[in-house]
Amino acid sequence: MKVTVDEDKCCGAGSCVLIAPEVFDQRDEDGIVVLLEPEPGADRHAAVREAAAVCPALAIEVSE
Repeated sequence: MKVTVDEDKCCGAGSCVLIAPEVFDQRDEDGIVVLLEPEPGADRHAAVREAAAVCPALAIEVSE
């Protein structure tokens, strides 16, 4: 699995950080989400998919 975040789309809601804090974080200066782990392990796949599904800006892309 590979994860990308479109920073231009990100609205800084932070729901992904709450769901998968090992994979996502937010910049302090503007709240935009950044990836901590662009290729998360299998144990985090379900959380990453959930985070992408609830992203209000549809800024998270997951590819297998």
